[in-house]
Amino acid sequence: MIVIQKNVKFLAHGLALAAILRIPEHADEKKGNPAIVCVHPGSSCKEQTAGIYAEKLAELGYVTIVFDASYQGESEGEPRHAEYPSARVEDIRSAVDYLTTLEYVDEHRIGVLGVCAGGGYAVHAAMTERRIQAVGAVSVANIGRGYRENDPIGMLEQVARQRTAEARGAEPLTNPWIPGSHEEREAAGMNELDIKQAVDYYRTSRGQHPNSPNRLKFTSVDSIIAFDAFHLADSLLTQPLQIIVGGIRGAFGSYHDGHDLYQRAASAHKDLFIVEGASHYDLYDQTEPVKEAVDRLDVFYKKHL
Repeated sequence: MIVIQKNVKFLAHGLALAAILRIPEHADEKKGNPAIVCVHPGSSCKEQTAGIYAEKLAELGYVTIVFDASYQGESEGEPRHAEYPSARVEDIRSAVDYLTTLEYVDEHRIGVLGVCAGGGYAVHAAMTERRIQAVGAVSVANIGRGYRENDPIGMLEQVARQRTAEARGAEPLTNPWIPGSHEEREAAGMNELDIKQAVDYYRTSRGQHPNSPNRLKFTSVDSIIAFDAFHLADSLLTQPLQIIVGGIRGAFGSYHDGHDLYQRAASAHKDLFIVEGASHYDLYDQTEPVKEAVDRLDVFYKKHL
């Protein structure tokens, strides 16, 4: 199917967010089309893995929108490279707002799809955003859980000292999300599978993009540590839910988080699909795992949107 691609902007908490809207051919000539908001991982951007899913779903007939998070990529917001979970959730709500202004989108047929931390944000947004009718999460990660596993009190004390320093005029501190190259990773002795594949995806020609510069505003880590993407899922997450994870387990914990979310969700219609032989990052861009995931998502969204 031919897909029309447009660069658009929409407002979220007073900021203009840069987005890519994809419209299946002739969809804008009729009403009642289903639409899906696609949400990128932490450190990522609209042109990377969430954009791959947005493109493939558009080819299947869904209107899709994928955007750079507030403070990141081509979207507005200061301080740059901040990762604020509350803002990320509001970004999703605002993307839904935008879709409801399009005459060819059925406001009662809007879904969400998030990848990695974007999956956690999508889940969290859906709990209180009742315009979202169906929730998909690929390689889903509860970003706060990941940060809380690594001396959270010590890190919060570092954040406190850095905030004081910046209040007194010090340069804002940004750190890399992951090593900047395989050479840096090897020198640091970081040889775990997910770390290796993260560097391969984000820092080589495989998936590297200028809008994903591998920078994190250090003082935004405090809000990440306090965030539980699945909090209240046992009572508020009632929409149909499709979780997809790779069968190869890695340190980033999406296999664990996928099972945790499945157990906690109040959804009457929920499914946990494991792509055997695939890792967390295989589901970002590798042909066969992504095809398997998209095929499963297509069945899910066709049923529930």
